Amino acid sequence: MTTTPYNISRINQLIHQFRLGKDEFLDLISEGLKNKLEWEDIFKEEIQINHLKRIDKIFSKGLAYYLDPAPPIQSKESSIFFRKEKFGADLNLASKKIVTQFEEMKLSLSGLAKMSDLKIDRILPIFSIDEDPEEIAKTVRQNLFPKVPKDSRKFLEALIDKFAAANILVFEFVESPNLKQKVNIDGFYLQPNVIVLRRNQDYFKREIFTLAHELGHYLLNQEEVESMDYDHLALGSISAVETWCNRFAFAFLAGEKMDQLDQLPEVGKSNDYSFEKIKSISDSTHLSFAAILTYLVRKGKMSGAIYGRMRKEQEDTIQAKKDLEKKKRELEKEMGKPSMGAQAKPIQSPLFVSAIQTAFFDGVINEYELCKTLHLKPEQLEKYLR
Repeated sequence: MTTTPYNISRINQLIHQFRLGKDEFLDLISEGLKNKLEWEDIFKEEIQINHLKRIDKIFSKGLAYYLDPAPPIQSKESSIFFRKEKFGADLNLASKKIVTQFEEMKLSLSGLAKMSDLKIDRILPIFSIDEDPEEIAKTVRQNLFPKVPKDSRKFLEALIDKFAAANILVFEFVESPNLKQKVNIDGFYLQPNVIVLRRNQDYFKREIFTLAHELGHYLLNQEEVESMDYDHLALGSISAVETWCNRFAFAFLAGEKMDQLDQLPEVGKSNDYSFEKIKSISDSTHLSFAAILTYLVRKGKMSGAIYGRMRKEQEDTIQAKKDLEKKKRELEKEMGKPSMGAQAKPIQSPLFVSAIQTAFFDGVINEYELCKTLHLKPEQLEKYLR
């Protein structure tokens, strides 16, 4: 069995950063083995290469990382896991890996900025939780809210473009359908100006609300990693910061419809909102049906029982649509039509593309690195260098 000396402190640091317990770590690296690996199998002067490969399946750092004798960097600047103790979700391993991936991306961009003429610093002011979120929404909406058609996907793209113009860097990630474990978060904000979103292919309005909510965290400069659980937001107990960000996000997306929503009477036995009425408000804005229901509950205009019934009606409608689409795909497959199997590509912020282009023109990165970072084929390179 081939063994090699390695830097034990680097693995210890990653275990601490990912907040893994001893047994959890051993279970992860022993997956598929008949006999579970023991602590002593790993933490000794030399390690088996196949054990090191198992460790790297968790952390995805590359084998060279563990062989580097230099001490690991463990600072508040290097990871949100060293800056913040608790998060708005109980993060699974997949989520921790995604957060780490984009934290490293942020640090890489920061390094590129220092080596080339990149200006990606925060430019909008920081607001206080004591300020009225609805009033702040009116103010920032003037510069950050795009005027585009109703199509939710196009609106999301336009919103990301608007944020880029204000030096707010938005990343979207798309999960592979073949992953064993899916992330259990919808988005997060990293200081000073990075927002990350999980693609919600089924319902872009949910993703839009997540982006507006994380914009609230950006404006408060309060880092968070979280899941947009509407049921919890409507009926659960949430912090003052989360309340502020929800109120801000709703007002930001509702715009002039806020007055109409606030004038709706309280829902009762003799005055029940119809599904169609709330849906019409949703259709005329970029607010999801669930977001509107959540707002009405928090405003005391709807009971939890009515909320639950209308949420179920909505979920049943969405599920019926999914089932219909699934049957359509199965029928097309039986008829021999090719399936659209290619994985969707994430929306790229023009601020990110511009930063990478600048780094290339300044000689900081080469063509290979540019193509790899922007997910380009060599023949697509010319379009990005015009």
